[in-house]
Amino acid sequence: MTVKRRNGDEVSYDPRRLQGVTLYREAERAFSKGDRVQFTAPDRDRHIANRELGTIEKINAGGNLQIRLDSGRAVAFNIRDNPHLDHGYAVTSHSSQGQTADRVLVHVDTGQAGEKLVNQRLAYVAISRGRYDAQIYTNDMSQLVEGLARDVSHRSAMEPSRESASLAHKIEPPSARSQAQEHTQAEGHTNTR
Repeated sequence: MTVKRRNGDEVSYDPRRLQGVTLYREAERAFSKGDRVQFTAPDRDRHIANRELGTIEKINAGGNLQIRLDSGRAVAFNIRDNPHLDHGYAVTSHSSQGQTADRVLVHVDTGQAGEKLVNQRLAYVAISRGRYDAQIYTNDMSQLVEGLARDVSHRSAMEPSRESASLAHKIEPPSARSQAQEHTQAEGHTNTR
């Protein structure tokens, strides 16, 4: 990938070899007092997390903003110092993790979302954000039901699968087998395997 800097210099990157590189596209946004906004990059100096939401309380022509974060904390800065701000009226289910809203509207276009996005995890993350109400809008109810039935959760390496758990009781170490055989023979029972 080649990036052209503001001064005209071009720099080439191989994304497979780099870590901590973030790409974004500049876009002009018009903000007003009362707008819901979302930070699209973390601001460590102001202790603002990526995708944190807030409401603009003050704004002036010079780009100075005061935002009341949903956590209740107020932050003030100039938009030139932190240009990673977007409208926050609608957010993805991914960026809404850990957040709660009174009402949630979930739009799932089964034709565009694909198998990897429409699954039980999507349903849990998107629907569980709503405190009082959650509504789902879709273009195809039958495909949505089929997709939400998909379980994409990952098992821990320590968690046995159902198949291996059912075989586990049949496998015993040699010393345990011989002890079991000796015990059943002592009681007068035969044990054939």
